Amino acid sequence: MPKLSPADVPEVKLDSAAAAVEASLTRDLRRGLFEKPGTTVVAIVELTSKSYTGHAEGEDKDPQVKLRVTGCEVARTDEDAKALFEAKRAMWRDRQIEGTLDEIGDGPRRPDAHLIEVMASKPTEDELKAHKRAVEERRRAEYVR
Repeated sequence: MPKLSPADVPEVKLDSAAAAVEASLTRDLRRGLFEKPGTTVVAIVELTSKSYTGHAEGEDKDPQVKLRVTGCEVARTDEDAKALFEAKRAMWRDRQIEGTLDEIGDGPRRPDAHLIEVMASKPTEDELKAHKRAVEERRRAEYVR
């Protein structure tokens, strides 16, 4: 792996592959984005570094890392979007406190605390597995008939 000097800050580029984003958008969200330019959707996105440049000795390029969206879930309800916006604001306040932004302000130290209440109404992994089993059992029962 390349080693950067403390002064080097790589430029970040997004890979053009956005299949994870597209897959997480419902039909209605896609239509809304198309029909109403300027529409905003809120999402949780996973980014993975896939390549880098400017690392060779004597290379005259600035360091650059390319990121790919490898996971994404888009808020489908106003409640989900509000929770994600709250988490984003809390994380922003945290960056202010940590000194990575110019202003200093108060804010929670645990941005995920805003999501706990909303997440309580979402299905668990066990509930998802039970749902999948039930769907499969219904399919089998219909096939036998």
